[in-house]
Amino acid sequence: MSEASPVTTHGTELSLGADWADATYPVMLVDPSGVITRRNPAAARLFPDAVAGARLADVVPEWLADAQGQLGSPQPSGDGQDGSRTFRGQVGERSFEAHASGRDDGSVMWRLVDVTDRSRAEEALVREQDRFAFVVETSDELLTSLNVDRCMETTARLAAKYLADAASVVVVTASGKLSVATAGRASELTRTTIDADLAAVPGLRQALRGYPPVAPRRMDPSSVPDWLLPRRLTGEVRVALIVPLPGHGMPAGALVLWQHDDGPRVVSADETLLRLFAARAGAALAAARMYAEQVSITAALMRDLLPPQLHRLNGVEFAGGYRASRPSELIGGDFYDVYPGSGQGQETFVVLGDVCGKGLEAAVLTGKIRNTLHALAPMAADHQRILELLNSALVSSHHSLFATLVLGTVARSGDRVQARVTSAGHLPPLIVRTDGEVQEADTHGDLVGVMPTVTATTATVELMPGETCLLYTDGLTEARGGPVGSEEFGEQRLRRALSECAGLGAEATVERIQVLTSDWVGRGNHDDMAVVAITAPRTASAAAGAVQPRAGEGL
Repeated sequence: MSEASPVTTHGTELSLGADWADATYPVMLVDPSGVITRRNPAAARLFPDAVAGARLADVVPEWLADAQGQLGSPQPSGDGQDGSRTFRGQVGERSFEAHASGRDDGSVMWRLVDVTDRSRAEEALVREQDRFAFVVETSDELLTSLNVDRCMETTARLAAKYLADAASVVVVTASGKLSVATAGRASELTRTTIDADLAAVPGLRQALRGYPPVAPRRMDPSSVPDWLLPRRLTGEVRVALIVPLPGHGMPAGALVLWQHDDGPRVVSADETLLRLFAARAGAALAAARMYAEQVSITAALMRDLLPPQLHRLNGVEFAGGYRASRPSELIGGDFYDVYPGSGQGQETFVVLGDVCGKGLEAAVLTGKIRNTLHALAPMAADHQRILELLNSALVSSHHSLFATLVLGTVARSGDRVQARVTSAGHLPPLIVRTDGEVQEADTHGDLVGVMPTVTATTATVELMPGETCLLYTDGLTEARGGPVGSEEFGEQRLRRALSECAGLGAEATVERIQVLTSDWVGRGNHDDMAVVAITAPRTASAAAGAVQPRAGEGL
Protein backbone atom coordinates (compact mmCIF):
# COMPACT_ATOMS: atom_id res chain seq x y z
CA MET A 1 0.00 0.00 0.00
CA SER A 2 1.29 3.48 -0.88
CA GLU A 3 2.28 6.03 1.77
CA ALA A 4 -0.65 8.18 3.01
CA SER A 5 -0.64 11.93 2.63
CA PRO A 6 -0.33 14.22 5.69
CA VAL A 7 -3.27 14.08 8.08
CA THR A 8 -5.46 17.14 8.78
CA THR A 9 -7.37 16.97 12.08
CA HIS A 10 -11.03 18.17 12.28
CA GLY A 11 -12.01 17.52 15.90
CA THR A 12 -11.80 13.74 16.22
CA GLU A 13 -12.14 13.00 12.52
CA LEU A 14 -9.25 12.48 10.16
CA SER A 15 -8.85 13.48 6.55
CA LEU A 16 -6.96 10.69 4.81
CA GLY A 17 -5.21 10.39 1.51
CA ALA A 18 -7.18 9.13 -1.46
CA ASP A 19 -5.90 5.56 -1.17
CA TRP A 20 -7.05 5.15 2.41
CA ALA A 21 -10.24 7.13 2.15
CA ASP A 22 -11.49 5.10 -0.81
CA ALA A 23 -10.65 1.69 0.67
CA THR A 24 -13.79 -0.41 1.18
CA TYR A 25 -12.23 -2.30 4.06
CA PRO A 26 -11.32 -0.82 7.48
CA VAL A 27 -7.74 0.48 7.88
CA MET A 28 -6.15 1.80 11.09
CA LEU A 29 -2.64 2.95 11.95
CA VAL A 30 -1.49 2.30 15.52
CA ASP A 31 1.71 3.71 17.01
CA PRO A 32 4.20 1.66 19.05
CA SER A 33 2.39 2.55 22.30
CA GLY A 34 -0.91 1.10 21.02
CA VAL A 35 -2.60 4.45 20.29
CA ILE A 36 -4.64 4.93 17.11
CA THR A 37 -3.17 7.69 14.95
CA ARG A 38 -5.21 7.28 11.77
CA ARG A 39 -8.33 5.49 10.51
CA ASN A 40 -10.39 5.49 7.32
CA PRO A 41 -14.21 5.85 7.04
CA ALA A 42 -14.71 2.08 6.82
CA ALA A 43 -12.89 1.67 10.15
CA ALA A 44 -14.97 4.46 11.67
CA ARG A 45 -18.16 2.65 10.67
CA LEU A 46 -16.93 -0.64 12.09
CA PHE A 47 -15.41 0.80 15.29
CA PRO A 48 -17.13 4.15 16.06
CA ASP A 49 -14.97 4.71 19.16
CA ALA A 50 -11.68 4.12 17.33
CA VAL A 51 -10.83 7.82 17.04
CA ALA A 52 -7.33 9.27 16.80
CA GLY A 53 -5.72 9.30 20.21
CA ALA A 54 -7.79 6.36 21.55
CA ARG A 55 -6.02 3.27 22.72
CA LEU A 56 -6.70 0.34 20.39
CA ALA A 57 -7.26 -2.06 23.28
CA ASP A 58 -10.13 0.11 24.58
CA VAL A 59 -12.18 0.30 21.38
CA VAL A 60 -11.79 -3.03 19.56
CA PRO A 61 -12.70 -6.63 20.44
CA GLU A 62 -10.41 -8.54 22.75
CA TRP A 63 -8.96 -10.78 20.04
CA LEU A 64 -7.73 -7.75 18.08
CA ALA A 65 -6.32 -6.10 21.17
CA ASP A 66 -4.48 -9.32 22.03
CA ALA A 67 -3.10 -9.42 18.48
CA GLN A 68 -1.68 -5.90 18.95
CA GLY A 69 -0.07 -7.03 22.19
CA GLN A 70 1.49 -10.03 20.51
CA LEU A 71 3.06 -7.82 17.86
CA GLY A 72 4.75 -5.36 20.24
CA SER A 73 6.93 -3.29 17.91
CA PRO A 74 7.15 -5.44 14.80
CA GLN A 75 9.76 -5.05 12.15
CA PRO A 76 8.72 -4.52 8.54
CA SER A 77 8.79 -8.31 7.95
CA GLY A 78 6.21 -10.89 8.94
CA ASP A 79 4.17 -13.94 7.98
CA GLY A 80 2.65 -12.74 4.72
CA GLN A 81 4.31 -12.22 1.39
CA ASP A 82 4.00 -8.46 1.99
CA GLY A 83 5.52 -8.68 5.48
CA SER A 84 2.13 -8.84 7.24
CA ARG A 85 0.77 -11.09 9.93
CA THR A 86 -2.81 -12.32 9.96
CA PHE A 87 -5.28 -12.83 12.82
CA ARG A 88 -8.91 -13.88 12.77
CA GLY A 89 -11.90 -13.13 15.01
CA GLN A 90 -15.48 -11.95 15.32
CA VAL A 91 -16.85 -8.41 15.29
CA GLY A 92 -20.45 -8.80 16.27
CA GLU A 93 -21.88 -11.54 14.04
CA ARG A 94 -19.30 -11.03 11.29
CA SER A 95 -15.94 -12.76 10.85
CA PHE A 96 -12.83 -10.73 10.02
CA GLU A 97 -9.22 -11.31 9.13
CA ALA A 98 -6.90 -8.61 10.53
CA HIS A 99 -3.65 -8.15 8.59
CA ALA A 100 -0.88 -6.36 10.53
CA SER A 101 1.99 -4.70 8.63
CA GLY A 102 4.98 -3.26 10.50
CA ARG A 103 6.32 0.13 9.42
CA ASP A 104 9.79 1.69 9.74
CA ASP A 105 8.77 3.99 12.59
CA GLY A 106 7.49 1.04 14.69
CA SER A 107 3.81 1.68 14.03
CA VAL A 108 1.42 -1.02 12.81
CA MET A 109 -1.06 -0.71 9.99
CA TRP A 110 -4.18 -2.86 10.51
CA ARG A 111 -6.30 -3.86 7.51
CA LEU A 112 -9.49 -5.77 8.28
CA VAL A 113 -11.14 -7.98 5.65
CA ASP A 114 -14.69 -9.33 6.08
CA VAL A 115 -14.45 -13.12 5.61
CA THR A 116 -17.88 -14.02 6.98
CA ASP A 117 -19.10 -15.73 3.81
CA ARG A 118 -15.84 -17.62 3.41
CA SER A 119 -15.90 -18.70 7.07
CA ARG A 120 -19.44 -19.95 6.72
CA ALA A 121 -18.49 -21.85 3.59
CA GLU A 122 -15.49 -23.37 5.36
CA GLU A 123 -17.64 -24.36 8.34
CA ALA A 124 -20.19 -25.90 6.00
CA LEU A 125 -17.40 -27.79 4.26
CA VAL A 126 -16.12 -29.11 7.59
CA ARG A 127 -19.64 -30.19 8.54
CA GLU A 128 -20.04 -31.99 5.22
CA GLN A 129 -16.68 -33.64 5.66
CA ASP A 130 -17.73 -34.81 9.13
CA ARG A 131 -21.05 -36.04 7.72
CA PHE A 132 -19.24 -37.88 4.96
CA ALA A 133 -16.81 -39.48 7.41
CA PHE A 134 -19.73 -40.53 9.59
CA VAL A 135 -21.62 -42.05 6.65
CA VAL A 136 -18.52 -43.86 5.39
CA GLU A 137 -17.70 -45.34 8.81
CA THR A 138 -21.33 -46.30 9.31
CA SER A 139 -21.57 -48.01 5.92
CA ASP A 140 -18.23 -49.78 6.27
CA GLU A 141 -18.96 -51.19 9.71
CA LEU A 142 -22.62 -52.06 9.23
CA LEU A 143 -22.12 -53.79 5.89
CA THR A 144 -19.23 -56.00 7.00
CA SER A 145 -21.39 -58.36 9.06
CA LEU A 146 -24.46 -60.50 8.43
CA ASN A 147 -24.85 -61.31 12.11
CA VAL A 148 -27.91 -59.73 13.76
CA ASP A 149 -26.31 -59.36 17.21
CA ARG A 150 -23.19 -57.75 15.77
CA CYS A 151 -25.26 -55.32 13.67
CA MET A 152 -27.20 -54.30 16.77
CA GLU A 153 -24.01 -53.71 18.73
CA THR A 154 -22.40 -51.73 15.88
CA THR A 155 -25.49 -49.56 15.46
CA ALA A 156 -25.63 -48.76 19.17
CA ARG A 157 -21.90 -48.00 19.35
CA LEU A 158 -21.88 -45.69 16.30
CA ALA A 159 -25.00 -43.85 17.46
CA ALA A 160 -23.44 -43.27 20.89
CA LYS A 161 -20.23 -42.07 19.25
CA TYR A 162 -21.78 -39.55 16.86
CA LEU A 163 -25.37 -38.79 17.84
CA ALA A 164 -25.85 -38.97 21.61
CA ASP A 165 -24.34 -39.87 24.97
CA ALA A 166 -25.80 -43.37 24.77
CA ALA A 167 -27.90 -45.40 22.37
CA SER A 168 -30.08 -48.49 22.57
CA VAL A 169 -31.12 -50.73 19.69
CA VAL A 170 -34.33 -52.73 20.17
CA VAL A 171 -35.45 -55.59 17.91
CA VAL A 172 -38.17 -58.23 18.23
CA THR A 173 -36.79 -61.79 18.26
CA ALA A 174 -38.38 -64.78 16.54
CA SER A 175 -39.86 -65.83 19.90
CA GLY A 176 -41.55 -62.44 20.32
CA LYS A 177 -39.19 -61.16 23.02
CA LEU A 178 -37.26 -57.90 22.91
CA SER A 179 -33.50 -57.96 22.34
CA VAL A 180 -31.78 -54.75 23.50
CA ALA A 181 -28.19 -53.64 22.87
CA THR A 182 -27.03 -50.46 24.65
CA ALA A 183 -23.76 -48.55 24.25
CA GLY A 184 -22.44 -45.34 25.78
CA ARG A 185 -19.51 -43.13 24.87
CA ALA A 186 -17.53 -44.17 27.95
CA SER A 187 -19.26 -47.41 28.96
CA GLU A 188 -19.13 -50.97 27.77
CA LEU A 189 -21.81 -52.37 25.54
CA THR A 190 -24.58 -54.34 27.30
CA ARG A 191 -27.00 -56.93 25.91
CA THR A 192 -30.28 -58.18 27.31
CA THR A 193 -33.33 -60.12 26.18
CA ILE A 194 -36.60 -59.41 27.93
CA ASP A 195 -40.27 -60.30 27.66
CA ALA A 196 -41.64 -56.79 28.07
CA ASP A 197 -44.82 -54.89 27.25
CA LEU A 198 -44.25 -52.60 24.26
CA ALA A 199 -47.06 -50.33 25.40
CA ALA A 200 -44.91 -49.31 28.38
CA VAL A 201 -42.65 -47.28 26.07
CA PRO A 202 -44.49 -44.52 24.16
CA GLY A 203 -43.78 -44.79 20.45
CA LEU A 204 -41.83 -48.07 20.66
CA ARG A 205 -44.69 -50.25 19.44
CA GLN A 206 -45.23 -47.95 16.45
CA ALA A 207 -41.51 -47.86 15.64
CA LEU A 208 -41.19 -51.64 15.76
CA ARG A 209 -44.33 -52.24 13.72
CA GLY A 210 -43.67 -49.55 11.14
CA TYR A 211 -46.76 -47.46 11.74
CA PRO A 212 -46.67 -44.15 9.80
CA PRO A 213 -45.40 -41.57 10.18
CA VAL A 214 -41.96 -43.11 10.62
CA ALA A 215 -40.33 -40.05 12.14
CA PRO A 216 -38.15 -39.59 15.22
CA ARG A 217 -40.25 -39.11 18.35
CA ARG A 218 -39.19 -37.47 21.59
CA MET A 219 -40.06 -39.25 24.83
CA ASP A 220 -40.19 -38.18 28.46
CA PRO A 221 -37.28 -40.04 30.13
CA SER A 222 -39.30 -40.30 33.36
CA SER A 223 -41.87 -42.44 31.54
CA VAL A 224 -39.32 -44.95 30.23
CA PRO A 225 -39.22 -48.29 32.12
CA ASP A 226 -36.03 -49.31 33.92
CA TRP A 227 -35.29 -52.23 31.57
CA LEU A 228 -34.74 -49.79 28.69
CA LEU A 229 -32.86 -47.00 30.51
CA PRO A 230 -29.05 -47.09 30.08
CA ARG A 231 -27.61 -48.03 33.47
CA ARG A 232 -24.11 -46.59 33.12
CA LEU A 233 -24.89 -43.21 31.56
CA THR A 234 -23.10 -40.42 33.45
CA GLY A 235 -25.54 -37.73 34.56
CA GLU A 236 -29.33 -37.57 34.52
CA VAL A 237 -31.09 -38.51 31.31
CA ARG A 238 -32.69 -35.37 29.89
CA VAL A 239 -33.63 -36.30 26.37
CA ALA A 240 -34.85 -39.61 24.92
CA LEU A 241 -35.49 -39.81 21.20
CA ILE A 242 -36.90 -42.92 19.53
CA VAL A 243 -36.02 -43.44 15.88
CA PRO A 244 -37.54 -46.21 13.69
CA LEU A 245 -35.06 -48.36 11.76
CA PRO A 246 -36.68 -49.16 8.41
CA GLY A 247 -35.81 -52.48 6.80
CA HIS A 248 -36.56 -53.94 3.37
CA GLY A 249 -40.31 -53.38 3.20
CA MET A 250 -40.76 -53.99 6.93
CA PRO A 251 -39.39 -52.45 10.16
CA ALA A 252 -36.05 -53.82 11.32
CA GLY A 253 -36.07 -52.38 14.84
CA ALA A 254 -35.89 -49.12 16.76
CA LEU A 255 -33.06 -46.85 17.93
CA VAL A 256 -33.34 -44.92 21.20
CA LEU A 257 -30.93 -42.01 21.71
CA TRP A 258 -30.16 -40.80 25.24
CA GLN A 259 -28.69 -37.46 26.32
CA HIS A 260 -27.72 -36.22 29.79
CA ASP A 261 -27.68 -32.71 31.21
CA ASP A 262 -24.09 -31.86 30.33
CA GLY A 263 -24.06 -32.76 26.66
CA PRO A 264 -25.38 -31.17 23.49
CA ARG A 265 -29.06 -31.67 22.80
CA VAL A 266 -29.62 -34.72 20.67
CA VAL A 267 -32.77 -33.15 19.24
CA SER A 268 -30.57 -30.52 17.56
CA ALA A 269 -28.82 -33.20 15.48
CA ASP A 270 -29.15 -32.97 11.73
CA GLU A 271 -32.43 -34.79 11.05
CA THR A 272 -31.33 -35.69 7.52
CA LEU A 273 -28.18 -37.30 8.89
CA LEU A 274 -30.20 -39.06 11.57
CA ARG A 275 -32.60 -40.48 8.98
CA LEU A 276 -29.69 -41.56 6.78
CA PHE A 277 -28.07 -43.39 9.68
CA ALA A 278 -31.37 -45.04 10.59
CA ALA A 279 -31.86 -46.17 6.99
CA ARG A 280 -28.36 -47.68 6.78
CA ALA A 281 -28.69 -49.40 10.15
CA GLY A 282 -32.17 -50.69 9.34
CA ALA A 283 -31.03 -52.08 5.99
CA ALA A 284 -28.07 -53.84 7.63
CA LEU A 285 -30.27 -55.34 10.36
CA ALA A 286 -32.86 -56.49 7.82
CA ALA A 287 -30.17 -58.09 5.65
CA ALA A 288 -28.63 -59.83 8.67
CA ARG A 289 -32.00 -61.12 9.81
CA MET A 290 -32.86 -62.36 6.31
CA TYR A 291 -29.50 -64.11 6.10
CA ALA A 292 -30.05 -65.76 9.50
CA GLU A 293 -33.47 -67.02 8.39
CA GLN A 294 -32.02 -68.39 5.17
CA VAL A 295 -29.23 -70.13 7.07
CA SER A 296 -31.78 -71.67 9.43
CA ILE A 297 -33.95 -72.87 6.53
CA THR A 298 -30.93 -74.21 4.66
CA ALA A 299 -29.72 -76.07 7.74
CA ALA A 300 -33.15 -77.67 8.19
CA LEU A 301 -33.23 -78.76 4.55
CA MET A 302 -29.63 -79.94 4.61
CA ARG A 303 -30.29 -82.30 7.51
CA ASP A 304 -32.43 -84.43 5.19
CA LEU A 305 -30.02 -84.16 2.26
CA LEU A 306 -26.76 -84.99 4.02
CA PRO A 307 -25.46 -88.56 3.66
CA PRO A 308 -26.62 -90.66 6.64
CA GLN A 309 -24.35 -92.20 9.24
CA LEU A 310 -24.42 -95.96 8.68
CA HIS A 311 -24.37 -98.69 11.34
CA ARG A 312 -24.55 -102.45 11.73
CA LEU A 313 -28.09 -103.52 10.86
CA ASN A 314 -29.65 -106.96 11.37
CA GLY A 315 -26.27 -108.66 11.65
CA VAL A 316 -24.70 -106.90 8.62
CA GLU A 317 -22.01 -104.21 8.70
CA PHE A 318 -22.72 -101.06 6.66
CA ALA A 319 -20.39 -98.08 6.19
CA GLY A 320 -20.53 -95.11 3.82
CA GLY A 321 -18.38 -92.20 2.76
CA TYR A 322 -18.99 -89.08 0.72
CA ARG A 323 -16.79 -86.25 -0.55
CA ALA A 324 -18.28 -83.35 -2.53
CA SER A 325 -16.53 -81.95 -5.59
CA ARG A 326 -15.95 -78.62 -3.80
CA PRO A 327 -14.96 -78.14 -0.16
CA SER A 328 -17.64 -75.45 0.23
CA GLU A 329 -20.44 -77.84 -0.80
CA LEU A 330 -21.94 -80.39 1.57
CA ILE A 331 -24.17 -82.09 -0.97
CA GLY A 332 -24.01 -82.72 -4.67
CA GLY A 333 -24.98 -85.26 -7.31
CA ASP A 334 -23.72 -88.43 -5.55
CA PHE A 335 -25.72 -89.99 -2.73
CA TYR A 336 -26.43 -93.15 -0.78
CA ASP A 337 -29.13 -94.33 1.62
CA VAL A 338 -29.85 -97.42 3.72
CA TYR A 339 -33.40 -98.37 4.78
CA PRO A 340 -33.44 -101.15 7.42
CA GLY A 341 -35.96 -103.94 7.48
CA SER A 342 -38.54 -104.16 10.22
CA GLY A 343 -36.61 -106.71 12.32
CA GLN A 344 -33.96 -109.39 12.69
CA GLY A 345 -33.58 -111.39 9.47
CA GLN A 346 -35.45 -108.81 7.38
CA GLU A 347 -33.88 -107.41 4.23
CA THR A 348 -32.17 -104.02 4.34
CA PHE A 349 -32.61 -101.81 1.28
CA VAL A 350 -29.42 -100.08 0.06
CA VAL A 351 -29.18 -97.54 -2.74
CA LEU A 352 -26.21 -95.61 -4.17
CA GLY A 353 -26.62 -93.16 -7.05
CA ASP A 354 -25.00 -90.55 -9.21
CA VAL A 355 -27.00 -87.67 -10.72
CA CYS A 356 -25.61 -86.17 -13.92
CA GLY A 357 -24.34 -82.65 -13.30
CA LYS A 358 -23.02 -80.63 -10.38
CA GLY A 359 -24.06 -77.87 -8.06
CA LEU A 360 -27.51 -76.85 -6.88
CA GLU A 361 -29.55 -78.32 -9.74
CA ALA A 362 -27.96 -81.75 -9.27
CA ALA A 363 -28.47 -81.51 -5.49
CA VAL A 364 -32.18 -80.69 -5.98
CA LEU A 365 -32.68 -83.72 -8.23
CA THR A 366 -30.72 -85.83 -5.76
CA GLY A 367 -33.16 -84.84 -3.04
CA LYS A 368 -36.12 -85.70 -5.24
CA ILE A 369 -34.72 -89.14 -6.08
CA ARG A 370 -33.93 -89.90 -2.44
CA ASN A 371 -37.43 -88.90 -1.34
CA THR A 372 -38.97 -91.06 -4.05
CA LEU A 373 -36.83 -94.06 -3.14
CA HIS A 374 -37.74 -93.59 0.51
CA ALA A 375 -41.40 -93.84 -0.43
CA LEU A 376 -40.70 -96.94 -2.57
CA ALA A 377 -38.61 -98.69 0.10
CA PRO A 378 -41.48 -100.99 1.20
CA MET A 379 -41.30 -102.71 -2.21
CA ALA A 380 -37.51 -103.15 -1.98
CA ALA A 381 -37.71 -106.79 -2.98
CA ASP A 382 -38.76 -105.82 -6.55
CA HIS A 383 -35.85 -103.81 -7.99
CA GLN A 384 -37.34 -103.68 -11.46
CA ARG A 385 -40.60 -102.16 -10.22
CA ILE A 386 -38.74 -99.54 -8.17
CA LEU A 387 -36.68 -98.52 -11.20
CA GLU A 388 -39.78 -98.28 -13.41
CA LEU A 389 -41.63 -96.05 -10.95
CA LEU A 390 -38.59 -93.84 -10.36
CA ASN A 391 -37.93 -93.56 -14.10
CA SER A 392 -41.54 -92.56 -14.73
CA ALA A 393 -41.30 -89.82 -12.07
CA LEU A 394 -38.08 -88.41 -13.53
CA VAL A 395 -39.15 -88.54 -17.19
CA SER A 396 -42.35 -86.63 -16.41
CA SER A 397 -40.57 -83.92 -14.40
CA HIS A 398 -39.15 -80.64 -15.70
CA HIS A 399 -35.58 -81.76 -15.00
CA SER A 400 -33.36 -82.53 -17.98
CA LEU A 401 -30.84 -84.47 -15.89
CA PHE A 402 -30.61 -88.23 -15.47
CA ALA A 403 -29.17 -90.59 -12.87
CA THR A 404 -27.40 -93.93 -12.50
CA LEU A 405 -28.20 -96.22 -9.58
CA VAL A 406 -27.23 -99.39 -7.77
CA LEU A 407 -29.98 -101.01 -5.70
CA GLY A 408 -29.34 -103.72 -3.13
CA THR A 409 -31.36 -105.81 -0.73
CA VAL A 410 -29.24 -107.41 1.98
CA ALA A 411 -30.10 -110.02 4.60
CA ARG A 412 -28.29 -112.23 7.09
CA SER A 413 -28.41 -116.00 6.47
CA GLY A 414 -26.55 -117.95 9.14
CA ASP A 415 -22.97 -116.71 9.20
CA ARG A 416 -23.26 -115.46 5.65
CA VAL A 417 -24.83 -112.42 3.98
CA GLN A 418 -27.05 -112.67 0.93
CA ALA A 419 -27.25 -109.58 -1.29
CA ARG A 420 -29.19 -108.99 -4.49
CA VAL A 421 -27.76 -106.01 -6.42
CA THR A 422 -29.09 -104.26 -9.52
CA SER A 423 -27.19 -101.71 -11.60
CA ALA A 424 -29.15 -99.15 -13.61
CA GLY A 425 -26.55 -97.54 -15.89
CA HIS A 426 -24.09 -97.60 -12.98
CA LEU A 427 -20.73 -99.24 -12.34
CA PRO A 428 -21.34 -102.76 -11.01
CA PRO A 429 -20.38 -103.44 -7.37
CA LEU A 430 -17.04 -105.04 -6.53
CA ILE A 431 -16.66 -107.96 -4.09
CA VAL A 432 -13.47 -108.64 -2.16
CA ARG A 433 -13.09 -112.20 -0.91
CA THR A 434 -11.18 -113.31 2.17
CA ASP A 435 -8.14 -114.23 0.05
CA GLY A 436 -8.00 -110.74 -1.52
CA GLU A 437 -9.58 -111.71 -4.83
CA VAL A 438 -11.75 -108.93 -6.27
CA GLN A 439 -14.79 -109.89 -8.34
CA GLU A 440 -17.37 -107.83 -10.22
CA ALA A 441 -21.09 -108.40 -9.72
CA ASP A 442 -22.81 -109.50 -12.93
CA THR A 443 -25.42 -106.76 -13.20
CA HIS A 444 -26.19 -104.01 -15.69
CA GLY A 445 -29.11 -101.86 -16.81
CA ASP A 446 -30.39 -98.63 -18.36
CA LEU A 447 -30.00 -95.06 -17.16
CA VAL A 448 -32.88 -93.67 -15.11
CA GLY A 449 -34.73 -90.60 -16.36
CA VAL A 450 -33.88 -90.79 -20.08
CA MET A 451 -36.13 -93.31 -21.87
CA PRO A 452 -39.82 -94.07 -21.24
CA THR A 453 -38.89 -97.55 -20.01
CA VAL A 454 -35.94 -98.94 -18.09
CA THR A 455 -34.66 -102.51 -17.81
CA ALA A 456 -31.93 -104.01 -15.63
CA THR A 457 -30.55 -107.37 -14.55
CA THR A 458 -30.10 -108.41 -10.93
CA ALA A 459 -27.14 -110.37 -9.56
CA THR A 460 -27.07 -112.39 -6.34
CA VAL A 461 -23.95 -112.05 -4.21
CA GLU A 462 -23.08 -114.26 -1.24
CA LEU A 463 -20.61 -112.89 1.28
CA MET A 464 -18.69 -115.19 3.60
CA PRO A 465 -17.56 -113.83 7.02
CA GLY A 466 -15.05 -111.01 6.46
CA GLU A 467 -16.00 -110.45 2.80
CA THR A 468 -17.18 -107.08 1.52
CA CYS A 469 -19.32 -105.79 -1.35
CA LEU A 470 -18.38 -102.27 -2.42
CA LEU A 471 -20.79 -99.86 -4.13
CA TYR A 472 -19.11 -96.74 -5.53
CA THR A 473 -19.55 -93.85 -7.98
CA ASP A 474 -17.30 -93.01 -10.92
CA GLY A 475 -15.94 -90.02 -8.97
CA LEU A 476 -13.46 -92.45 -7.41
CA THR A 477 -12.17 -94.07 -10.59
CA GLU A 478 -12.17 -90.83 -12.60
CA ALA A 479 -10.40 -88.78 -9.92
CA ARG A 480 -7.35 -87.19 -11.57
CA GLY A 481 -4.06 -86.70 -9.77
CA GLY A 482 -0.98 -88.76 -9.11
CA PRO A 483 2.61 -87.74 -9.86
CA VAL A 484 1.71 -85.69 -12.95
CA GLY A 485 -1.62 -84.46 -11.62
CA SER A 486 -3.72 -85.52 -14.61
CA GLU A 487 -3.84 -89.33 -14.42
CA GLU A 488 -7.09 -91.04 -13.40
CA PHE A 489 -7.15 -93.19 -10.29
CA GLY A 490 -8.79 -95.88 -12.44
CA GLU A 491 -10.54 -99.17 -11.76
CA GLN A 492 -7.31 -101.18 -11.53
CA ARG A 493 -5.98 -99.06 -8.64
CA LEU A 494 -9.36 -99.31 -6.96
CA ARG A 495 -9.30 -103.11 -7.30
CA ARG A 496 -5.77 -103.28 -5.86
CA ALA A 497 -6.75 -101.04 -2.96
CA LEU A 498 -9.86 -103.13 -2.31
CA SER A 499 -7.80 -106.34 -2.42
CA GLU A 500 -5.62 -104.93 0.38
CA CYS A 501 -8.78 -104.39 2.45
CA ALA A 502 -9.63 -108.10 2.64
CA GLY A 503 -10.98 -108.90 6.10
CA LEU A 504 -10.88 -105.27 7.32
CA GLY A 505 -14.62 -104.78 7.73
CA ALA A 506 -16.94 -102.14 6.28
CA GLU A 507 -15.76 -99.07 8.17
CA ALA A 508 -12.06 -99.72 7.69
CA THR A 509 -12.57 -100.48 4.00
CA VAL A 510 -14.39 -97.20 3.36
CA GLU A 511 -11.78 -95.23 5.28
CA ARG A 512 -8.94 -96.91 3.35
CA ILE A 513 -10.53 -96.20 -0.05
CA GLN A 514 -11.22 -92.56 0.85
CA VAL A 515 -7.66 -91.96 2.09
CA LEU A 516 -6.10 -93.42 -1.06
CA THR A 517 -8.30 -91.43 -3.46
CA SER A 518 -7.85 -88.21 -1.45
CA ASP A 519 -4.06 -88.62 -1.51
CA TRP A 520 -4.21 -89.32 -5.25
CA VAL A 521 -6.24 -86.18 -6.00
CA GLY A 522 -4.37 -83.91 -3.58
CA ARG A 523 -5.58 -80.35 -4.11
CA GLY A 524 -6.72 -81.00 -7.65
CA ASN A 525 -10.27 -80.86 -8.99
CA HIS A 526 -12.48 -83.92 -8.76
CA ASP A 527 -16.09 -84.99 -9.09
CA ASP A 528 -18.34 -86.03 -6.20
CA MET A 529 -17.24 -89.34 -4.69
CA ALA A 530 -19.51 -91.73 -2.80
CA VAL A 531 -18.88 -95.27 -1.53
CA VAL A 532 -20.84 -97.84 0.51
CA ALA A 533 -19.37 -101.05 1.95
CA ILE A 534 -21.47 -104.09 2.95
CA THR A 535 -19.58 -106.65 5.05
CA ALA A 536 -20.43 -110.02 6.57
CA PRO A 537 -19.06 -109.95 10.16
CA ARG A 538 -16.31 -112.45 10.96
CA THR A 539 -17.47 -113.71 14.37
CA ALA A 540 -20.71 -115.33 15.34
CA SER A 541 -21.12 -112.96 18.29
CA ALA A 542 -20.67 -109.96 16.02
CA ALA A 543 -23.10 -111.43 13.54
CA ALA A 544 -25.71 -111.85 16.23
CA GLY A 545 -25.45 -108.21 17.30
CA ALA A 546 -28.26 -106.62 15.36
CA VAL A 547 -27.98 -102.96 16.25
CA GLN A 548 -30.88 -100.84 15.04
CA PRO A 549 -30.25 -97.17 14.19
CA ARG A 550 -31.02 -94.69 16.93
CA ALA A 551 -33.69 -92.09 16.34
CA GLY A 552 -32.48 -88.95 14.59
CA GLU A 553 -29.29 -90.51 13.15
CA GLY A 554 -30.38 -90.09 9.54
CA LEU A 555 -31.54 -93.62 8.61
